[in-house]
Amino acid sequence: MKVYISADIEGVTGIGHWDETSKRTQSEYQWFQKQMTREVAAAAQSALAAGATRIVIKDAHDSGRNLLLEELPEAVELIRGWAGHPLSMVQELDTSFDAVMFIGYHSRAGQDTNPLAHTMSSARIARMSLNGKDMSEFYLHGLAASYYGVPSIFVSGDQGLCDEVAEHNENIETVATIRGEGNSIISQHPEKSLIQIRDGVTKALNKDVSKCLLALPDKYDFRIEFKKHQDTYRASFYPGAKKLSPLIVQYKTADFFEVLRFNLLAY
Repeated sequence: MKVYISADIEGVTGIGHWDETSKRTQSEYQWFQKQMTREVAAAAQSALAAGATRIVIKDAHDSGRNLLLEELPEAVELIRGWAGHPLSMVQELDTSFDAVMFIGYHSRAGQDTNPLAHTMSSARIARMSLNGKDMSEFYLHGLAASYYGVPSIFVSGDQGLCDEVAEHNENIETVATIRGEGNSIISQHPEKSLIQIRDGVTKALNKDVSKCLLALPDKYDFRIEFKKHQDTYRASFYPGAKKLSPLIVQYKTADFFEVLRFNLLAY
């Protein structure tokens, strides 16, 4: 069994401020870097115990250089940095994988369920939508997994994201590590998160994972609302793109991979 793990940080236990997500603020970042690693390791350990023979992990936060490799199980492979591939946060995912898991993910841009809610670029993007519904990074990359026939079986992160996941597919196992309230978060204990992640991954891998495959729409009306009109202007020259307003650009296609290719403009 081959398992893929994509890891972010804004949904990790206890996190509630941008300073805690950045290498540039080492004193605050280091604890959350370690907790991000512990939560990913917990998921990987349970996957191995459930029969996984290969685990590929994408460090998918900021620089892509956050996870402490020496604290992960020896059997894993870790992707660090950014290749520039359209698969982005699930780089190297393909049809050979049996399942994908998302650790430390967070609420989408425009939500009030995490002070750090955003989609792809917190600096440049106000929101993204697909067929009229706002998109999270989970949904964007969960659909990317579905493009290759890989089910999204487990998600950990804030409560708002877990609620969204259930709306997309109630069979996907989730663990809520934090809950946003205005510009604050309410967090459970980090050890409790580790226990719940281990148990959740075990449960996810011991049921019919095919039921966790996100449904791919037939057609895609993908829109990015930028924070600056200059970015909209630049994106509007992408082949097939259309500027709908000074801040919104639209791209329509019947091939989800083309959505991912267009999405490279966002960051």
